[in-house]
Amino acid sequence: MEETKKKIATQEGRFFSKMKVFLMSLTCAYMSKSLSGVYMNSMLTQIERQFDIPTSVVGFINGSFEMGNLLLIIFVSYFGRKLHRPITIGVGCMMMGLGCFIMSLPHFFMGRYEYETTILPTSNVSSNSFLCVENRTQSLKPMQDSTECVKEMKSLMWIYVLVGNIMRGMGETPIMPLGISYIEDFAKSENSPLYIGILEAGKIVGPIIGLMLGSFCARVYVDIESVNTDDLTITSSDTRWVGAWWIGFLVCAGVNILTSIPFFFLPKAIPKEGLQDNGDVTKYEKVEKYRERAKEENLGITKDFLLFMKSLSCNPMYMLLTFVGVLQMNGLISTFTFLPKYLEQQYGKSTAEAVFLIGVCNLPPLCLGYLIGGFIMKKFKIPVKKAAYLALCLSFSEYLLYFCNFLITCDNAPVVGLTTSFKGVQHQLYVDNSILADCNTRCSCLTNTWDPVCGDNGLAYMTACLAGCKKFVGTGTNMVFQNCSCIRSSGNSSAVLGLCKKGPECDNKLKYFLILAVISSFTFSLSAIPGFMVLLRSVKSEEKSLGVGLHAFFLRIFAGIPAPVYFGALIDKTCLHWGTLKCGQPGACRMYDINSYRRIFLGLPVALRGSSYLPVIFILILMRKFQFPGDINSSETEPAEMKLTGSEGECTDAPRNPNIENDGELKTKL
Repeated sequence: MEETKKKIATQEGRFFSKMKVFLMSLTCAYMSKSLSGVYMNSMLTQIERQFDIPTSVVGFINGSFEMGNLLLIIFVSYFGRKLHRPITIGVGCMMMGLGCFIMSLPHFFMGRYEYETTILPTSNVSSNSFLCVENRTQSLKPMQDSTECVKEMKSLMWIYVLVGNIMRGMGETPIMPLGISYIEDFAKSENSPLYIGILEAGKIVGPIIGLMLGSFCARVYVDIESVNTDDLTITSSDTRWVGAWWIGFLVCAGVNILTSIPFFFLPKAIPKEGLQDNGDVTKYEKVEKYRERAKEENLGITKDFLLFMKSLSCNPMYMLLTFVGVLQMNGLISTFTFLPKYLEQQYGKSTAEAVFLIGVCNLPPLCLGYLIGGFIMKKFKIPVKKAAYLALCLSFSEYLLYFCNFLITCDNAPVVGLTTSFKGVQHQLYVDNSILADCNTRCSCLTNTWDPVCGDNGLAYMTACLAGCKKFVGTGTNMVFQNCSCIRSSGNSSAVLGLCKKGPECDNKLKYFLILAVISSFTFSLSAIPGFMVLLRSVKSEEKSLGVGLHAFFLRIFAGIPAPVYFGALIDKTCLHWGTLKCGQPGACRMYDINSYRRIFLGLPVALRGSSYLPVIFILILMRKFQFPGDINSSETEPAEMKLTGSEGECTDAPRNPNIENDGELKTKL
């Protein structure tokens, strides 16, 4: 008898250990995939400048991850359950690592990055081609041959990043649906919210590391291994600066491959948590084998799949929750994708500073909120209907708080010819603004080149030549231009490289913006776990894997893919000045109208997320017709799914769990 008890205790410890190991491995997979994804988002601005492409193309590259995910999500979510789920997840992690490696390849195939400038490394005192020289004999014009742009190797190198991101999306496909279904199958119903909260927390720790890595790489010049940085005339705060984006992708590749290793040593199935003796274990294993055999022999894989799809499509709760998720995700993806660019343009921060601030102020509150949300759901055993109201109240409170961002604004940077006149008076944008005046007409300056200087009068000029500067001292970023005829001030009419920095008032507004971001992130994350549990409990237990996958499928096809593209295209419309390639064709945008940018960046998510609360009303009405776990006294092993209080229609005719049917008959008799 004692030996039997000891054997049972040993088995229980082993079973618990396997679930614990799987949870830890899956948390690491969540961390690695979110590390790669967030690092990719933080480097979008660097990729845009490296390849001189518009924001809409950058949005398309970012959306390619969802395209790769879209190719496999439904089939992996369903058929992956019939395969070895841990090994499938491990293969996906390895594929993500390979995708990250491919994304770093353009740096090794391309030549050095040549940023747009009028100051060449060979320039010296006797060759002042970038200064104001009257009656210049040599015309300063870029090459006008349009075929040069096509011939340049870097013009199509962004396709490597596109392909690598697609592979990364394909590799990420099995992690969430198969991981969640594995936990739902073998964990206690009351432990599931806590486990999912731990996973969500891991999904936030990864971005924290990713943003720190992104901040570091953005400070390092892209060609650090082959260029003397002392010769550079730009700093990390310049809109032409490109950081060493390729280093981070190599790091992400290694992390994803290392994360995949534990999954190849985990079993296909483990006994469910809470089983007390060998009899229960044996019974459980028999039921599991019976389910698999019944599905394969009686229904068949294809028929089973179609029946599940039919059942999910006819589930009004599930479809409405998915519709809400699509609208919410459109707003959230649009905001998060271009948040670094917004901080750069709105508050005058460099990419490295913007990425660092996002990591410090947004992600820790999200991580804390996910953990607290999962703990509250477990500790107080909140039923599904109350969880829905809790999620709605928290989410809507965060939505109302979001409106405060419209009050925390800064003005456009004062650039002569774009936002201000030569007299320093701000004028209406998008009119025929001239960058030439009496002070620089005779200088024979390039009018399209972006190489800004900041005068001691507080105004910026597109080039030193357009500022009328005739002399310079110093080298690299320490150059100072003197005798500038267009700069009228009490000083010596000098200028330095770069745009003029925004004043302390704008820095104070940035602090308010970040404080608001901390509160909003925490409130939003608190609502995430209750909302996700409502989604999980709205489908039958045997449909959970496919349900989660189909939900992710709709999010990707209607939000993840189109949102960055149309959002980026709208941002392109606000560009005030485009960079110029050697052939004269436009490159990446150098400066935006920040007022129009802000209206799009903040206004569009407000409209999308606001419209998502209308179907929530119908969800709350529908919930009255369903019976969820926790609504009545039930045993711990009660299926974690909802049931119609009335009769089910033909539409929901799908394969059912035999235990669930017996429970339904028992409740009907009682």
